[in-house]
Amino acid sequence: MVASVVGVTAFLVMLLFAVQLTLNLYATSTVTAAAFDAARIVAGSGGGPEREAEAEARLRTLLDGYTDLDLAWDYRDTDGVPGADEVALRVETEHPTRLLRSLPSPFQRLVRTVVVRVESFR
Repeated sequence: MVASVVGVTAFLVMLLFAVQLTLNLYATSTVTAAAFDAARIVAGSGGGPEREAEAEARLRTLLDGYTDLDLAWDYRDTDGVPGADEVALRVETEHPTRLLRSLPSPFQRLVRTVVVRVESFR
């Protein structure tokens, strides 16, 4: 009887950990995809504060459960010609999972940088 209770308890703890880890991986994929969409919106329009605001609004809509999103935009010149060739978006947030919050901070903090080339006619 004791062995059965210990076995079932161990199984349920491992199952709970596996579910939390899966949710963590799903959240990472969701944040990366939403950040790429936002960077693509800005890169496709040539940039600017208006397009950044529109992209940030869409990003916050897609990531509705994240309350502490830190966003940083960067325009990069890669070929030496004046004008931005790439748009970079850095997103920092915390994972929404509960169980893994007991682990050290590097496992809970999510930092993603997405770089998209600016679309322009040449």
